[in-house]
Amino acid sequence: MNHATKLPSKPWRVRAARCAIGGAIVAAAIGVSGCTNPERSRDLANPGINPAVTAAQVCSACHGADGNSSSPNFPRLAGQRAEYIEEQLKNFRAHQRIDPEGYEYMWGISRNLTDDQIAGLAAYFSKQTPQSNPAGAKVVSDEGKAIFENGIPDKQVTACQACHGPKAEGLGAFPRLAGQHQDYMVKQLLVFRDTEGRPGTPMKQITHNLDRKEVNAVTLYVQSMPAN
Repeated sequence: MNHATKLPSKPWRVRAARCAIGGAIVAAAIGVSGCTNPERSRDLANPGINPAVTAAQVCSACHGADGNSSSPNFPRLAGQRAEYIEEQLKNFRAHQRIDPEGYEYMWGISRNLTDDQIAGLAAYFSKQTPQSNPAGAKVVSDEGKAIFENGIPDKQVTACQACHGPKAEGLGAFPRLAGQHQDYMVKQLLVFRDTEGRPGTPMKQITHNLDRKEVNAVTLYVQSMPAN
C-alpha cells in the first residue's frame, strides 16, 4: 500500500469548493430562518447566542444534545478535551481540515463562529457527561488492547496511551477516545495514514505502518473502553 497517497488535486478541489459553498449556504439559511428567540436561535453568525443554545439547536442534530452521538458517522463530544474541540473548530473555520466529512459538514457551520463562540462550545461539550458506547459492550479486542497499551515496537508504532492517557481520557490537546465510535475512528486513522487531509499532527507518522487489521483492532478496543 502506498502510504503517501494524497487526495486528488483538481477533482477534490472542485468538490471541496462545492461543499464549502453548499455548507455556507446551509449555514446562512440556518441563520436567516432560525428562530428570533435567543433561547431557541440557530443563528450561527450571532455571537450573542449562548453556546448551550447553539449546541442544542445546531450541534445536537449530529452530535446529540449532550454530546453522546448515537450515529457512528459523527464523533462523540461529551467529555472531550476543550483544547481539542477549540483546535478542531478553528481548523474547520480556516479550512485546514480537508478530510471529506470534515469539509462537507463543518466548513459551512464553522464559517462565522468567533473565537469566543468556539471557546464556549468547547467548554459546553467538555462539561457534558460521557456515556459508554452501547456498541462497545459487544466485542473487546485483545489485539487492540495490546496496541493501545504497548504500541507495535517492531513497526515503530507508539502506544496510544502515551498521548491519549491510560483510560483514553485524553491529555491536554490530545483528544479523549474512550467510547468513541469505531467507524468514525477508522475513517480518521485512514485519513491520517493515507492522505494529507488533517495536517499538523503526529498521527501521520504514528499511523504510517498500521495495516487495516490493526486499525480495526485498536478502534474496536477503544470503542469498548468505559466512559469513566
